[in-house]
Formats: sequence, structure tokens, C-alpha cells
Amino acid sequence: MDKKQKVTINPVVITVGLLICSNIFMTFAWYGHLKNFNNQPWIVASLVSWGIALFEYLLQVPANRIGHTVLNVGQLKIMQEVITLCVFVPFAVLYLKEPLKLDYLWAGLCLLGAVYFVFRS
Repeated sequence: MDKKQKVTINPVVITVGLLICSNIFMTFAWYGHLKNFNNQPWIVASLVSWGIALFEYLLQVPANRIGHTVLNVGQLKIMQEVITLCVFVPFAVLYLKEPLKLDYLWAGLCLLGAVYFVFRS
């Protein structure tokens, strides 16, 4: 007899995936207007950013709820910061055409230290 097997995905994997997607939306909400709406009044940029941020929250809230079943709040926050840097650097370089700086590497190394301290047990 062939029994159906239930496939389960690790909550950390789901959390990371949702946080990556939410960070993409939030990076566009926070910084996309600098390229696309720099000639518009700030209120237009704000309203567009709020609209984009709604999608970010629709992903971020479930990500944190799912992640909190296996991680503490500090771990969730540091994970989010690492993901933010991993999303922001390519966005800044490729989309906003900012120069790639060595400072991003140093920031990443500092975050690795934060990861170590928050995830050690």
C-alpha cells in the first residue's frame, strides 16, 4: 500500500523566503522613489511608497509569525537585517546605479558577528 506522505517545509525556510520577498518590496518602497519620483512632490512619492509597503507587510507579518514558532525575536530581527543588506546592495548598485563600496562588505561582516551572538546557544 502506498501511503500519502505529507511534505512539510521548515518554518525557517518559509520565513527566509517571505522576508526576502518582503524586503524587495520594502526596498522599492523606501528607495525606489529616488529614481522614479524624484521630480514629483514628496506626497506623491509617499503615497506610492505606502502602496508598495502594504505588500511588504502582507509578507512580513506572516514571515515573523511563522518564524516566531521556532526563533526568538532577536533572531528574527538579525535575520531580517542580513536579508535587508543582501537585498539592498544589489538594488543600490543595479537599480539606483550607486557605486559598489567596500563599506558594504564591512557592514556584512559586522552583521555576521551579530548573527553569531544571536544564534549561539
